Amino acid sequence: MTATTFRIGGNLSVRRLGFGAMRLPTEPGPAREVSLGVARRAVELGVTLIDTAHLYGGGANEELLAEALYPYADGLLVTTKVGVARSAESGEWGLDGRPEVLRDQVENALRRLRVERLELLQLHRIDPEVPLADQLGALRELLTAGKVGRLGLSEITVAELEQAREIIDVVSVQNRYSVLDREHESVLAACEAAGIAFLPWRPVAWGKSGADAEITAVAAELDATPSQVALAWLLDRSPVILPIPGTARIDHLEENVAAADLRLTPAHRDRLAGLARPDRPADQV
Repeated sequence: MTATTFRIGGNLSVRRLGFGAMRLPTEPGPAREVSLGVARRAVELGVTLIDTAHLYGGGANEELLAEALYPYADGLLVTTKVGVARSAESGEWGLDGRPEVLRDQVENALRRLRVERLELLQLHRIDPEVPLADQLGALRELLTAGKVGRLGLSEITVAELEQAREIIDVVSVQNRYSVLDREHESVLAACEAAGIAFLPWRPVAWGKSGADAEITAVAAELDATPSQVALAWLLDRSPVILPIPGTARIDHLEENVAAADLRLTPAHRDRLAGLARPDRPADQV
């Protein structure tokens, strides 16, 4: 039986199938009202891990989640990411791992999410222009100060994970990964060996006709949808995988959450095993 929960850092229990809030519209109006409803419905359905980031609207996504969900239900983890900032000169978004920027984004996240401590904070990307020790050192100081409970990383290599673990206790990694995109297989293996949570972003992705057809065929045999098969495959793939599919629609949300109850047979797993596509573009998330 596939485990339905995972303890991040060994002591923070969440349901393995979470929700990524990136796609939720935050602008005032009807779309925002729908976003609030989607976030609330996720919690009603038992989701206990919701992922956001400073990048998502410059903190607007964090504010949306607080409006929808505060005061937070017991056991609900809202995790955010820092390390991407908008240039004051050009208005363009880019990596920014300077300690003062990371500290400022954390302070703003605490304010926007209306909490005194971020139970899980992830570095959105490693900034190659700033020494890793400086980036992680700043986050470690925030952890020591009690403003952060646990630290994770996003879109990293095995070598970067090993280097980071010499500086901080890494409890989560958020890399792109799906049934069709297994570029980071070695990172997943490293996380599994160390008991580190692996949060695949873009866990449901399509575009390769033959593979899509095979997933669709498996879905038909299981009386499920292709997206549910893709998510069930991830949950079955490794006990450390915590998928965070995102959507701005309640019906898609309900479809995704139901994937936690879908069980693949050994024959289905074998058919899906060879569908990986190595050429997925690295979209920013």
